[in-house]
Amino acid sequence: MYHLKTYSVESVTSGHPDKVCDQISDAILDECLRQDPKSRCAVEAFGGHGLLVIGGEVTTRAVFDAEAIARQLYRDIGYTDELKVITNLVRQSPEIAQGVDTGGAGDQGMMYGYATDETPEYMPMAVVAVHALARGLERLRRSGNCNWLRPDGKTQITVENGIISTVLVSTQHSKEVDQNFIKKQLTEHLIAPVIGDISKVKILVNPTGSFVSGGFEADAGLTGRKIMVDTYCGLMLHGGGAFSGKEPNKVDRSAAYMARFVAKNLVANGFAKRCLVTVAYAIGLAEPLMVDAVNEKDESLAEIVKKNFDFRPLAIIERLNLRQPIYRPTAAYGHFGVSGRSWEDIIKIS
Repeated sequence: MYHLKTYSVESVTSGHPDKVCDQISDAILDECLRQDPKSRCAVEAFGGHGLLVIGGEVTTRAVFDAEAIARQLYRDIGYTDELKVITNLVRQSPEIAQGVDTGGAGDQGMMYGYATDETPEYMPMAVVAVHALARGLERLRRSGNCNWLRPDGKTQITVENGIISTVLVSTQHSKEVDQNFIKKQLTEHLIAPVIGDISKVKILVNPTGSFVSGGFEADAGLTGRKIMVDTYCGLMLHGGGAFSGKEPNKVDRSAAYMARFVAKNLVANGFAKRCLVTVAYAIGLAEPLMVDAVNEKDESLAEIVKKNFDFRPLAIIERLNLRQPIYRPTAAYGHFGVSGRSWEDIIKIS
C-alpha cells in the first residue's frame, strides 16, 4: 500500500469546466431518479467555447428537459455567457439491460476504496485540506466579501515528510484586480484559516499572472475527467471508471462507494490504521469476481469483509440507499470524506 513521504494533491472548484460537466451529468441523473428511482442513466457532457453537448443512455419513466437542467445549473454556478446546447440521449442497449435486469453488474472493471485514521474524515490529511481550500474559494466568492472572484479555480498542496510545504491557488477573477491584492486576500482569508501556521509554507497564487477568462469561455470540460479529484487525489489506486452521470447499477460508482464504506469501517472498528479494499466485476454477473482488503501491514482482511459486507450490486444499492436524487452535490469537492453520505456512515462490525 502506498505511503509516500513527498507528494502533491489537487482539487478544483465547482466552476472548473470538467466539474461543470460532472454536475450537469449528475443533475440530469438526479431529476431522473427523483421521478423514477429505477431509472437507468449514463449521461455524459462536453462543453467548451460556447457549446455544450449532452449525450449518453437513459431509460426512464421520468419526463425531463436536459437542456433546461444544464442551463439552470450553469447559471447557478455563476456563469452568464451564452451556450449552444445539443442533446443526444438514447435508451440503454438491450444487451446491457439483459444482464442488469437480473441483478448483474452494469459493467466490468475494478473498484477501490481507501481509508486512513490520520483525520476525523478518515481521509489523507492533504486531501481534506486541498478540498477545503477549493470549497473555501467558492464560499468566499458567494459570500460577496471577495466580489472580484469568479467561478473557475484550482487548488494544490505539496507535502514533504508529513508537513505541508507548498500551497497553490489559481482562481479566476475580475479584470481590474491586482495580483498582489489577490494573493494577500487569499492568504489571509483562505489559506491561513485552512492550513494554520503558514510561516514555513511556500504560497503561490495565480503563478501565470492574470486569470480573467475561465470556464467554458477559456477551456473545454468533460464528464469524468477529474476522477482523481473525485476520489483520493492520486494517493491510492483507481479503477479508471468515472462516477458522475451514472446510476447505481453502474458499479463504477456504486462499488467504489461500497469499497470506501468498507474501508472506512474497517479502520473505524480498529482492524487497520490504513485500509485498501479492492473489488472486481464481470458485466451482467451479480457476484464479484474478487473482493479483497489489506491493512497498512499488507495483512489480508478479506474474511472480515466477506463476513460483514455484500458486494452484489443490488445489495449495495439497498444498503447504501442509492436510488435517491443525491448525486449533484457529490460532483464537486470529492465524493468521500463528506458527512451525511450513506457510504460515510460508521457501523459496528466484528
